[in-house]
Amino acid sequence: MLMAMPVSAQSDKMVPIAVPAQSGAIELGTGKLPGATAPEAWHSQYGSVFTRNVTVATLTPFLPDPAKSTGTAVIVAPGGGFRTLSMQNEGGDVARALAAKGVAAFVLKYRLNPTPVAMPAFERSMSEMFSPGARPPRPQPDAMIAGLAPQIADARAAFALVRQRSGEWHVDPSRIGMIGFSAGAMLTMATTVAGGDAKPAFIGNIYGPLATMTVPADAPPMFVALAADDPFFGNGGFGLIESWRAAKRPVEFHLFEQGGHGFGMYPKPTTSTGWFDSFTRWMAMHDLLKPAR
Repeated sequence: MLMAMPVSAQSDKMVPIAVPAQSGAIELGTGKLPGATAPEAWHSQYGSVFTRNVTVATLTPFLPDPAKSTGTAVIVAPGGGFRTLSMQNEGGDVARALAAKGVAAFVLKYRLNPTPVAMPAFERSMSEMFSPGARPPRPQPDAMIAGLAPQIADARAAFALVRQRSGEWHVDPSRIGMIGFSAGAMLTMATTVAGGDAKPAFIGNIYGPLATMTVPADAPPMFVALAADDPFFGNGGFGLIESWRAAKRPVEFHLFEQGGHGFGMYPKPTTSTGWFDSFTRWMAMHDLLKPAR
C-alpha cells in the first residue's frame, strides 16, 4: 500500500520520464476519476518505473507461449499507497515471470488519488506522508474497503474483461486469481470480500496489512508473504491469517526474517527474494499450473 523501499540509497531519487506508449493496455471502461485534473505522469526510482495521477484504468495482458499455457490467469495489482503504482517491480516483472510459468497475467493500472503535478511538490508530499508520526492509525478493514470504490470497480472490470475474452486468451474463467502488493494487496482483499461478481479463484497478499477481517464463507485459497522487518506491517499482528484459519479456508503464510517493504521482484540478498518461487509452488500444489482437462 506504500511506496516500495529502496534496494539501495543510491537510487532513491525520483526522475521524471516520458509516458510510455503502453500499446498493449486496454481501457477498462470505468470512466475517468471524478474531479481529477492532473495528467498521468511517470518517473523512475529504485531502478524501477512508477506512474501516478492515473485517472483512467487499464489492463495490460502478458500472455504465455500457447504451448505452455495452463489456462490459469492472474490479475496483478501493483502497490504505491494509492498515490503511485510500481508498474515494473510489482507489475510487469511479476507478469512476465508468471507468463514464463504458463500463466496468463494481466497488470491492472487502477485509478489513484491525485498528487501534485510538479515533481518537487510530489516528493515533498510523499516525504511528509511517510515521516515519523505523520501516519494516522490505519482504518479497520470495513472502513478501508468503503474508501476504495473506484479501485474495486476497476478490479471488477478487469475480471469481467478477462472472462469475456477468455477464449481468445486461452484462460479458464474459473481459474482467474489476483495478486497484490502493499496497496495492491489491500485492493486484492477488498476485491475478495466486496468485489461482487469478481470472485478471485485464489489470491496473493504480498506485504499488505494483515488485520483481522470477516471472511466470506467461500473465501478463496490465500498466499501471504511478509518480511518481519517490514516497517509498516511487520509489527501489526497476523489477524488476517487467523481469520482465514478460523473460517477453515486454505491459507499459506511466509514470514521472512528480512526483506523490508516493497521487495517485489528486486534481487535482494534476503530470503524474501524467494517469495515468487514459493508462490508458484503453492499454485502448483493447488493444481493451478496444470492445464485444465
